[in-house]
Amino acid sequence: MSNPTFLAISGSLRRTSHNTGLLRAVQNLAPDGVTIDLYEELGALPFFDQDLENGPEPAPVADLRRRVREADGVIIATPEYNSAIPGVLVNALDWLSRPADPPVLGVKPAAILGASPSQFGTARGQLILRQILHRMQVPVVAHPEVTVFQSHRRFDSNGGFIGDDVTKSLLRALLAELVTLAERARPACVA
Repeated sequence: MSNPTFLAISGSLRRTSHNTGLLRAVQNLAPDGVTIDLYEELGALPFFDQDLENGPEPAPVADLRRRVREADGVIIATPEYNSAIPGVLVNALDWLSRPADPPVLGVKPAAILGASPSQFGTARGQLILRQILHRMQVPVVAHPEVTVFQSHRRFDSNGGFIGDDVTKSLLRALLAELVTLAERARPACVA
């Protein structure tokens, strides 16, 4: 695939989010020709509501849907709150799950990753996110699984990734797998 573009969505609203920092690290590690477009308007999305869905499309929702449609896939970085994913991320996925035909996200491939200060990283939250994406029929990169644990040791006070060689290698491998998955899904996305 020549010059793929991926929309990167952080499930955190925090200004110095480790998950947003992780997506910025992916941007910096992306090989030439791969564009990572960071979506930073998650907090502007209204709560999903069928009354809103049946009326004029809210501008933030229209923008998110357009950007997903234009991308070759998505990269979702999720924090883990109470062994789950944040409500703002669920809300975005609810908007992206509608309309069901044609699907907004549907056949677009996704990569998931996350960072958390806990010693378990975001393993439990990623299981939930993987289940939601499976229900939406989104093909998800299976390996590697990138869950950054004890993130307070891997990010500076501004949310910048300090990182280590192992994590950087995993991020590169995750992105390479996403590019491969996007190449396979491309005919389905164009149809």
